[in-house]
Amino acid sequence: MKLLTELIKDGEVVELGYAPSTGGRRPMLYTLQKDVYFILTVAMDQLFTRIGIMDMEHKFVAPVERIELPLADNPGALRQLAELIEDYITRSGIEKSKIAGLGIGMPGFIDVKKGINYSFLDTPGSNVVDYLEQQLMLPVHIDNDSSLIALAELKFGAARNKRNVMVVNISWGVGLGLLLNGELFRGQNGFAGEFSHIPVFSTDKLCSCGKTGCLETEASLLVVVQKALKGIREGRVSSFHDIASKNQEEACEAIIRAAVNGDKFCIEVLSEVGYNIGKGVAILIHILNPELIVLSGRGTTAGKLWRTPIQQALNEHCIPRLAENTEIEISTLGLQAELLGAAALVMENFDKGKKKKNQQLQTTSS
Repeated sequence: MKLLTELIKDGEVVELGYAPSTGGRRPMLYTLQKDVYFILTVAMDQLFTRIGIMDMEHKFVAPVERIELPLADNPGALRQLAELIEDYITRSGIEKSKIAGLGIGMPGFIDVKKGINYSFLDTPGSNVVDYLEQQLMLPVHIDNDSSLIALAELKFGAARNKRNVMVVNISWGVGLGLLLNGELFRGQNGFAGEFSHIPVFSTDKLCSCGKTGCLETEASLLVVVQKALKGIREGRVSSFHDIASKNQEEACEAIIRAAVNGDKFCIEVLSEVGYNIGKGVAILIHILNPELIVLSGRGTTAGKLWRTPIQQALNEHCIPRLAENTEIEISTLGLQAELLGAAALVMENFDKGKKKKNQQLQTTSS
């Protein structure tokens, strides 16, 4: 009560009023003051980065900005990221002293403890976290994009109050966040869930990891775009015919939009990729026996179009007794999932971030 009284006095906590009685005295409800702190949240993929600022009620207080920032073969990507974030903070008008921290979801092999991305964002003589903290003077927390999408589903989405859930991130790759016993599972070094690189296919198609036959080579949104391009060049009839003039993101959005509107060719493309995702999901079910599979991430704008081909793959490749108690749900968080997960990461490390921020402010003032 002493601590609670101090937080109320400092304006960090406010009373909500009394909760309904369950037989005794009615309990008082409290919540964080929504504007006592703000959270800077960043969602990255291999091609684009989105930046936003949320209040304590997880509502955006500044428009989310989307910037093209390729990560592959871009040695200046980390410097560019720091500059983009600094500029965004300045234009938001929010003082850094009011920002609790920066959470970033990013693709690649992320060692959370060491603050290193082994796949992207070169950091000679430093690591991603240390570099960004020095440049921005804010506590920084990073994690794999698929892990943060799973964290968002656990805190705000389809995985709430669930114990064992596999969250499939349908994006330019096909990622996986593991929720085991109600907690996010990262593995020994944080690399758990590299779903994209399960060797599923007997082909010579080269994966981004340097191997062949990986799930990613036949089951991702990049594959959706590639298959659509190939079909258009071969004369397939479709309401979507100007694909060649678009970048990857615009092309993918247009294909999904056409499929949702009933375009037969685009539905066929999504169905082929969905079936391949289902083959990968069948492996997960055999190994982990989850109660729920959540389809999340960028690709879920296609909604229920994924369900039938994935279910067909499960019918063909899963032992029925294992699959019959596993549900499949389409996330309602959509593109916001990674941003929400990055914000949740900041709040999970709030105490640690607050100490670090006070140290940074002391260093600056001295």
